[in-house]
Amino acid sequence: MSTPDSPRRVRVTSPRRTATRRPVIPTGTREIDEQTRLGEIYMHSLIQSQLRLTLAVIAGAVVILGGIPLLFALVPATRTLSVLGLPLPWVILGIVVYPVVYIAARLYVRNAERIEAEFTEFVGRQ
Repeated sequence: MSTPDSPRRVRVTSPRRTATRRPVIPTGTREIDEQTRLGEIYMHSLIQSQLRLTLAVIAGAVVILGGIPLLFALVPATRTLSVLGLPLPWVILGIVVYPVVYIAARLYVRNAERIEAEFTEFVGRQ
């Protein structure tokens, strides 16, 4: 009951029609977030793609860099050859190796970003 001095009660209601709604999460993302079997398959495919890329880059670098000692062993003249007054082994190990490592790293990063972008696009569409 209200007394003459107390304010009158007012009932406030809101249909919340203008309230922001939760964004719809794509199915693929939801599968991963909820750790379902399908989400595990998605993550496994991403990890496998990254692993293949890693092994390919490592194998390429090992073949190129591992070929240097093989070159010196199979062609003895390369051990004593000079380029611009420097021994060829020093030129190869001191100058040529760094661009090879840099190129391998750039290839890895570019392809890893491509794999992740394709995965994100695929999961977002699901």
